[in-house]
Amino acid sequence: MYLFKLLRKCLLTLDTPVVEGPLGQPPFEKPCIHKAVTNLLVYKFSHIGQQELKTMYELARILIQCLNTWDFPSPSSQKHIVSQEEATIYKIEYTRWLVFCHVPTFCDSLQHFDTTMVFGRTLLRAVFKYIRKQIMDQFHRERDTMPQERRVLLLTNFPPFLNQLDQEIYAPNSPIWDPDFKSQSIQFQSLLDSNRLKAGAGASKKGEFEKVTLGQSDREGFTTVTLNSGQSVRSSETPIREAKRKKLAQDEQFEDLPQEMVAQIIATIDDPNYMTGPDMVFSENAPPTDEAPKLEEKQNIIQLHVVANSLTEPVTKQTMLWLIGLQNVFSHQLPRMPIEYITQLLFDPKHRTIALIKENRPIGGICFRPFLTQGFTEIVFCAVTSREQIKGYGTHLMNHLKDYHISKGILHFLTFADQNAIGYFERQGFSKDIKMNRAVYQGYIKDYEGATLMHCELNPKIIYTEFTSIVRRQKKFVKQLIYQQQRTVSKVHPGVTFFKEGVRSITIESIPGIEETGWKPVSRTTRGQQLEESQDIDILAGMLKIVLNAVKNHEESWPFRQPVDKNVVSDYYEHIKYPMDLKTMTERLKSRYYVSRRLFIADMMRIFTNCKIYNLPETEYYRCAENLQQYFQTKMKEIGLWDK
Repeated sequence: MYLFKLLRKCLLTLDTPVVEGPLGQPPFEKPCIHKAVTNLLVYKFSHIGQQELKTMYELARILIQCLNTWDFPSPSSQKHIVSQEEATIYKIEYTRWLVFCHVPTFCDSLQHFDTTMVFGRTLLRAVFKYIRKQIMDQFHRERDTMPQERRVLLLTNFPPFLNQLDQEIYAPNSPIWDPDFKSQSIQFQSLLDSNRLKAGAGASKKGEFEKVTLGQSDREGFTTVTLNSGQSVRSSETPIREAKRKKLAQDEQFEDLPQEMVAQIIATIDDPNYMTGPDMVFSENAPPTDEAPKLEEKQNIIQLHVVANSLTEPVTKQTMLWLIGLQNVFSHQLPRMPIEYITQLLFDPKHRTIALIKENRPIGGICFRPFLTQGFTEIVFCAVTSREQIKGYGTHLMNHLKDYHISKGILHFLTFADQNAIGYFERQGFSKDIKMNRAVYQGYIKDYEGATLMHCELNPKIIYTEFTSIVRRQKKFVKQLIYQQQRTVSKVHPGVTFFKEGVRSITIESIPGIEETGWKPVSRTTRGQQLEESQDIDILAGMLKIVLNAVKNHEESWPFRQPVDKNVVSDYYEHIKYPMDLKTMTERLKSRYYVSRRLFIADMMRIFTNCKIYNLPETEYYRCAENLQQYFQTKMKEIGLWDK
């Protein structure tokens, strides 16, 4: 109610809202949570190796982003707080968080503060156990969609890190909360500082807790930004992203072509009369969809601008005329959409529109609403005037929109498309398969009856306005390379004379010219493969039975002999969707389910994988899985059924 009255008063007086009163002003406690997490890295992990240290940096960054973006529980829902004094303290902290951190994320008029930069131990003590459970539950729900590397990071390495922090939060005298805490190692501290472990300072990543650092054009008062095709929007990349890109380039070691060959092929494909191979019959010279708009943009026939209204900064007459022109375009091309609704969103300061300008008037545009704290943008309206359609303008607009968002660190688009627009969005890389977690966007985007929700994930390595040209050029390069390679092996060899000399069979590699084509001898067939080819299920079952009995009799197989009892481990089947155990494998073997050794290996490895996902590395169950897996592989090798 206080914020409502404050904002209403400021709207009437055109003043900037300033929160005053008994809540105080941030920061509220020192050291802040961010500083304490940094101190934890120095205090607990300064002795570990460089690679492990990088893992700890990443875990700390994830935790800080979670704390900055998570919705804290209301005081009335915190049932575990039994002390009246603790309840009163948390109510004050929660109100401060609501006013200075949460509400400003969707109310641009209020100054926003990161939770980890203005709160300290008091708030973290009150919410840590709740937040910790919520975070891990979400990670487990999304584990099937995670890459293997991230799954190990979040499900294996993150819990021990949280355990360490838990000890320091509730310990009576932890040094990480000392305002005068200093690293004992100057070298370590400088290394820590160089990683810039700040809230939101890390490179934007795909995942649940993306937070975008605001650029100048994202803040209140934004009105117009001009876009240029082919302009490298990555010029503002953070040093962390640049370093990551260099590391990837170092990791991907390929055999380079000689520079002379590259130069010769480029000269060939740049020749206006270039044609090679199938191109001589089936020409592929039809220009890409967005080629004509790109040419018009270079000739300044069309321009693209990102425009928006503002309540705090003066809006130029030109910008206002473009917004009115866009209103006309959207209302004519989207007749089922009420003009009042179009006007409301188009002139809302939180919405932006990328406008396609021709002869100083808008002929098309895409209206969108970025949700910076959630890491995605909602596309609201998309239209081009009927006279200018089928000219590639729609694709050109979307490519510019993608480049613009990549420069801001936003890598996800969501939109509700009607039946007529689904085809267009599919051609622009949208899909009905939503890969984002529903909790990230639910309650933020507008629902439209009779429309289909579609999602597009952007690749930050691609400059979309140049994408079609680059791909076509790469295709020409590869085709010319193949053509040249074919010419080198297109030799006429004399026929084989072995058969005239009475030889009844020869090896394939003895055929003249066969190895020049890139042919290689087939690798040696293993005993397991021979069994699969023979389809002798009874023989295979007998061999698998030997291995299975040996595994069941191993002293460390006791956790896996029976299915997990859900009455004993209540949440096991919430985290493990495909359980497996030795008893089930025995029953499958008896029913002749294992028609190949690969099915048998898959079930056995699933037992070990499930155990490692659910249990921490320091547990006895995890150790049993490690040892039994090695024993299983050894037994399979002994009888010739393991060729991995």
